[in-house]
Amino acid sequence: MSIARITRNAFLADRQGNKFADVVEDPEQPFEAVLEFFNDANRQRRMEESELHHDRAPLAGVVRELESKPDIDKFLSEIHVKRTTRLRQAIGVLVRMIMERRGWRKTGKKGSLGVRATTVDQVPRHNSGGLAFWFVRAERYERIEGSAFRSVQERCQAYSAAQTTQRSKPGKRRTTVRTAS
Repeated sequence: MSIARITRNAFLADRQGNKFADVVEDPEQPFEAVLEFFNDANRQRRMEESELHHDRAPLAGVVRELESKPDIDKFLSEIHVKRTTRLRQAIGVLVRMIMERRGWRKTGKKGSLGVRATTVDQVPRHNSGGLAFWFVRAERYERIEGSAFRSVQERCQAYSAAQTTQRSKPGKRRTTVRTAS
């Protein structure tokens, strides 16, 4: 699949992105670095694989790398709670735009990325455990064309139904093969 390139103008033209003009236009916020980070084919592939193969939010596939970027980490480590929250929300919008352009839609569910540490005055809000240090949760997505794989829950239900059907057939005896250990 080709890269879903998002520009500042495309972000500001989006139905949600336009609500984050304060983030985009603030020269102190690393929004350009965020755009550059997400406009990468390998990262977008990892975001899809996070949902498809690991049953985790797309952001989970790249969040550690994102948080390791010095300018992004530095900004998120500031004590300006509202400004850092707005940047994290804008990143969520950017992830949605990319996923939608790549054939995915929101599920309306959130996936965990971390466990928030106890809040202390004069200390930036961060996590004490989990995958991410700055992000607590992220939107989950599903492919518009349907999943290539059934979930464990779906497979379990099908397996249980097959076992029930097999046991209830008259005249059929269920045999168990035991192997020596």
